[in-house]
Amino acid sequence: MAALARDIAARGHRSTFLHIGDAEPLLRESGLAFRVVGQGSHPPGSLAGAVRRMGAVNGPIGLGGIIRDVAAITDMLCRDLPSALREIGTDCLVCDQTEAAGGLVARHLGMPFVSVANALPLNREPGIPPPFTPWRYDASRWGVERNLGGYRVSDILMRPVSSVIRHYATLWSLDPLRTIEDCASPLAQVAQLVPGLDFPRQALPETFHYCGPFRDEETVPRDFSMPGRDGRPLVYLSLGTLQGGRARLFRVLSGAAHRAGTQPILSHAGRLSAEDAARLPGRPAAFAWVPQRRVMAEAELALFNGGQNTMLDAAAAGIPVVVIPIAFEQAAIGARIAWAGAGRTVSRRFLTAGRLAGIIRHILNEPSYRMAAQRLRAEIGQAGGVRLAARIVERVAATGAPVTTSDVRRSPDLAVPGDVA
Repeated sequence: MAALARDIAARGHRSTFLHIGDAEPLLRESGLAFRVVGQGSHPPGSLAGAVRRMGAVNGPIGLGGIIRDVAAITDMLCRDLPSALREIGTDCLVCDQTEAAGGLVARHLGMPFVSVANALPLNREPGIPPPFTPWRYDASRWGVERNLGGYRVSDILMRPVSSVIRHYATLWSLDPLRTIEDCASPLAQVAQLVPGLDFPRQALPETFHYCGPFRDEETVPRDFSMPGRDGRPLVYLSLGTLQGGRARLFRVLSGAAHRAGTQPILSHAGRLSAEDAARLPGRPAAFAWVPQRRVMAEAELALFNGGQNTMLDAAAAGIPVVVIPIAFEQAAIGARIAWAGAGRTVSRRFLTAGRLAGIIRHILNEPSYRMAAQRLRAEIGQAGGVRLAARIVERVAATGAPVTTSDVRRSPDLAVPGDVA
């Protein structure tokens, strides 16, 4: 979202983030304006508790607390955003697809808005498995029935959020909005995926745009240097920002990379102690943070938990992956990687370093995985990226009218194939 906001600002507009105060330090170096909301219900320190709960999630265990956190944020934003948006003179709202408050408030104020699918698109259709499931694509009657059952379970789990949506939809006469999907923008929806990283879609609206990763130029810290190469294939290991403290799982990944005869480089988001990192098998080059795209440019394989940002960076680099899902939509991302042929998904259950080492060797020695990853790289290179997304936002803000895929194809001011960071 910061990359998108910066590109919009670079085109001569004012971009302002609105959220709880704890989020402001995350954007302090972006040069973007920030407007704090929610001081009454979300005082300083609120975000830390939510992050701890997210980091402790294992599969479906603990999701109830996370969903209640989401519902509380949605309620706060619906309560506080209208006055804040009026105060800063907003002309157009750009909101994450997973946050229903954006669509509710924009409709309430009669303001044009764009939905952003930073994670897997929530757009529901019977042929597509729900984005929290590990299911493969299956267009058969049985597969469709399975998907519909999954959506029914999702609706039950999301009742705390749906209750907030119904309350404000009724209060603001926005019926029949009932779900997060109902709150998506009818004017434009932009996604970080490309079609090759999604299952085959049949029912996306004409205003849905696969743009590819939203990125700007990566900053490589002065104190970072790539480890010296020793002739072995370089493998990148990561469990993302929230899960980086799982020392036991890192031991399996690092041990597998060592057994497979590769050279591992590891990022743990500052959640492993120096002692834990030093005890990892094979003594990988371990960092709290790495310039991920810089590392991916030299790596031949990535082992990670299925977070979308790492998946997109690996695809943009054209390298295959092994996904070891932990929670949230990670298993669903792994299923899409497998569908694309660019990697494998491996369950943590009964996972051993020996078994994982065999999978690493197989992927490195089987050319089809790298060929599939290279196809994804080429697709991302032609998708338009953050520049296309910013131009779509600009068109919606200027006209208040829908922007369709046909508009992008025939409008010189929108088409930016190959023009990516």
